[in-house]
Amino acid sequence: MHTPISHRDALGALVAAVSAPAAIGIDTEFLREKTYFAQLCLIQLSTAGDAWCIDTLALGVDADRGALAPLQTLLADARIAKVMHAARQDLEVLWPHVGAVQNVFDTQLAAALCGAPAQIGYAALVSDLLQVQLPKSETRTDWSRRPLSEAQIHYALDDVRYLLPACDALRERLQRAGRLAWFEEDSAAAAQTAGSFDVRPEDAWLRLKGLAQLDEHRQRLAQALAAWREQRAIRSDRPRGWLLPDAALRDIVMRVPRSAAELAQIAELPAGIRNNSGDAILQIIGAARVPHPAPSLPPRPRPDPAQVARVQRLMEVARQVAGELRMASEVLVTRRDLEQLAAGSEAVAALHGWRRGVVGERLLAAL
Repeated sequence: MHTPISHRDALGALVAAVSAPAAIGIDTEFLREKTYFAQLCLIQLSTAGDAWCIDTLALGVDADRGALAPLQTLLADARIAKVMHAARQDLEVLWPHVGAVQNVFDTQLAAALCGAPAQIGYAALVSDLLQVQLPKSETRTDWSRRPLSEAQIHYALDDVRYLLPACDALRERLQRAGRLAWFEEDSAAAAQTAGSFDVRPEDAWLRLKGLAQLDEHRQRLAQALAAWREQRAIRSDRPRGWLLPDAALRDIVMRVPRSAAELAQIAELPAGIRNNSGDAILQIIGAARVPHPAPSLPPRPRPDPAQVARVQRLMEVARQVAGELRMASEVLVTRRDLEQLAAGSEAVAALHGWRRGVVGERLLAAL
């Protein structure tokens, strides 16, 4: 049984031992159901010859953000490829502890460019590439509980044990298909868009769907409520939905209640939240200065038949090109890009980089 690394001296010794390879595999186990910030419970690391579990709870990472300093140096070394699967969530969880991870090889992204489903899971990828069937016995485990069982440790190590062989197989497929440059371009774009995972409460409202058609007064109210909720969630380390559910926030923005009695009519707002935070919510509504009575919503525009036809024509072209490439069409171009392109915008990924020559010119010709 591999004993998890739980002391800083052991972590430093591990990093010193593995800092030379061209690539390492990395994965995390974390919990965030009851907190705002993800609780980092475990980091798994692999090289071509071995794999390790780093017990971040034993290292005290929540109390001391410097506990992973030796690992930070390793992950920031751009000379070493960090092989991960569906990397974005792991990168976000690692960000407060180690900062940016450099030179990421995302096996999910590589597999999609090789013809796999866009969101292929790690177990399915390992089965396809390496003919190894991974057990699913610990998929719902509580990674914060200690001690970890031998089965849990084995499961966690499996999550990184096959990353480097999968990377090698995918790189070979990409080279054989002439798509390695595509992958490198998409990887660079992913690294740029990931950037910093620091949260700006004033931008939290942008995550909410269905607000773009609202008048400016309601948008200002949505921004204020979402920022207030985000700040409270950060301070209390509780999920934002526990403090104000999305559905309740939207309903408040739509109906603009101006009294406790009107606030009580918001069906999506739990009584406990209304009792504890109702005054604060009403103060935010008052400060937003939404005209009284609240302006009516503009009618939802009916779909333009010509626009619908253009999008459908573009989708047919995208599906045809994807079929020729044996690739999922959403990997090639998203529906949102097609809608924007049909509306006259050229600020879409399909008209830039490798996608322009592969599908973009054909989309423009279809228009």
